[in-house]
Amino acid sequence: MSEIVLVHGIAQEQYSADLLESRWMPALAGAVRLAGYPELADEMWRQQRPGSIEARMAFYGNAFLEAGAQGGPASVELDTNELDLAERLAEAWLRAAAERAADPADRAEADRQLAILADTTAQPQGAGAALRPAINALTRLNWFAPGGYSLASRFVVRALGQVTRYFTDPQVREFAQQRVLEHIGPETRLVIAHSLGSVVTYEALHRTTQPVALITAGSPLGLHSIIYPRLRPSPPGVPPTVTSWDNLADRDDIIATTLDLAPLFRTSDRGVAPGVTLVDNGAEPHSALNYLAKGQIGKLAAAALT
Repeated sequence: MSEIVLVHGIAQEQYSADLLESRWMPALAGAVRLAGYPELADEMWRQQRPGSIEARMAFYGNAFLEAGAQGGPASVELDTNELDLAERLAEAWLRAAAERAADPADRAEADRQLAILADTTAQPQGAGAALRPAINALTRLNWFAPGGYSLASRFVVRALGQVTRYFTDPQVREFAQQRVLEHIGPETRLVIAHSLGSVVTYEALHRTTQPVALITAGSPLGLHSIIYPRLRPSPPGVPPTVTSWDNLADRDDIIATTLDLAPLFRTSDRGVAPGVTLVDNGAEPHSALNYLAKGQIGKLAAAALT
């Protein structure tokens, strides 16, 4: 149990809780320092070491890597039942890229790929294209391919597979939420969740009575056609024990398809509704570290911890 609980997002299965803590906490402490709270920053992280404020990473990435922990193999290969959901998610990200990608070439390519998808007479090209045209189209965007097409293909399939698996495999869903809940106790004051972790955290916080402040970053919670209607409980509302909820979003982050979550989530009995804070993460709009290093999140974290 800890004062700060951190929850990672997609494609972190090759790491560990300890490694991610050692990356996230210096970034967050630096953000708190930027916000004007140097003493609090020292309590969080100083001279390459953790401070007196306890922080723990809720690590569920191994749900997508190891067999056995959740009752079976955890491959992110898409089966027939998952493929439809992954395709629709890929198309939603394509539409977000067409509207908001910072790179004009990506916007143009996303428009072109969406036109091809809409043309039922168009013939798919390349191995596997007939099976998953939207997924293949997504890998053509520079946003997903800073390391080249082959790496983009692996990342896209992994990312789509993990989001899809969370909603289609009850064991994975429960495993991920339990990793969050096991770190929340009487000392916990703040939960920070990135990307898919915000979905895991949102659902987990409906299962605890501990009052906490919530910060989400790069969150896909507002994705209407795929994620939002699958949230539990339904209709979606602010978890009753959340004392504040601030959502950080970069306009160029196409994973965070909806920037302002307030219209989508019912205000809690505490009067809490999601707030939105826009940031600029530069060339890596979805980066967890870029979100964590901003003075805006430092100010929010300081408010929760003081």
